[in-house]
Amino acid sequence: MFNALIPELAVRDCATSLRFYRDVLGFSVVYERPEEGFAFLQLGAAQLMLDQIGAGRTFGAVELDTLLGQGLNLQITAASLDPMLAAMVLANIALFLPLEVRSYRRGESALLQRQFVVADPDGYLLRFCESPRAVAATPL
Repeated sequence: MFNALIPELAVRDCATSLRFYRDVLGFSVVYERPEEGFAFLQLGAAQLMLDQIGAGRTFGAVELDTLLGQGLNLQITAASLDPMLAAMVLANIALFLPLEVRSYRRGESALLQRQFVVADPDGYLLRFCESPRAVAATPL
């Protein structure tokens, strides 16, 4: 089953990105076309695609000397953050924003979520969180 919205990330090197997403973060490869530098990945219900610039069908001109993911922050819900955090320590990958527990107000209630942010090899920011839980909102 495919989600209604699946981001496709233009990447410099699909093999490098695949190692990061699969081997460090724990995504599974649903299918791939290595000859096109393409991979379709899934982690739980989250899905995304990788498309190597110049190998597949990359949309628009991309400056390879710039950070590709500027301004994009993808939130991905994971069953547990601990295996990812342990794998990043082993792979010597620094977090963009450290592990934290944040409260986000939503109307009269709030969501409490455990999360961290990491940048992928091309600079796309990935905010991984565990399923948020509802709590009473703090008055303004």
